[in-house]
Amino acid sequence: MRMLEEIRTRRAAAIAVVALIPVAGVALFAGLHQAGRSELRAQLGAQVTDILEKSTPAEHHEHGHEFGEQAGRVVCAVDPFGYDPADATTMAQVKWVYARHMCAITGPGTGWAMSVRASGPIAVRLGDSPLVRVPTPGAGYPERIRQVIPARYHDEAFGEFADDDAIEAARRRFALVTAR
Repeated sequence: MRMLEEIRTRRAAAIAVVALIPVAGVALFAGLHQAGRSELRAQLGAQVTDILEKSTPAEHHEHGHEFGEQAGRVVCAVDPFGYDPADATTMAQVKWVYARHMCAITGPGTGWAMSVRASGPIAVRLGDSPLVRVPTPGAGYPERIRQVIPARYHDEAFGEFADDDAIEAARRRFALVTAR
């Protein structure tokens, strides 16, 4: 009787282990998929930051940002929250990036805390000739955000800047630029 009970216990344990293998596989795949999406978003954030920082103050003015007459270099932080096509898995597949941004402008005697800044959601078309779409500020601003950002990303577009590391990196770059 004891031997029969031991066989049943071992059999139940083996069945449980075999049943958990697919669950563990799905969890591992989901974790790897999420890590891949996070890596893609980090790459997209770096790309959009580069595009924005290479823009001149005059180009930023075309986007509705006014940095003043003594504007220096533009330093930005970018927090991507979506992209198109939504099922893209590589940078090469992404056509549009949707992100929150915060750009500061260096100027004579201006530290980070006193710098002129512009922030909010943006849409950036990637490619040989990047295009930056910034909803213009003023009355009706929320509606203009909805026109620039696809509906599936509206919650994120109206959300908070979530990437503190991106802001801290922008602060460090700002300090380096103004120290020169």
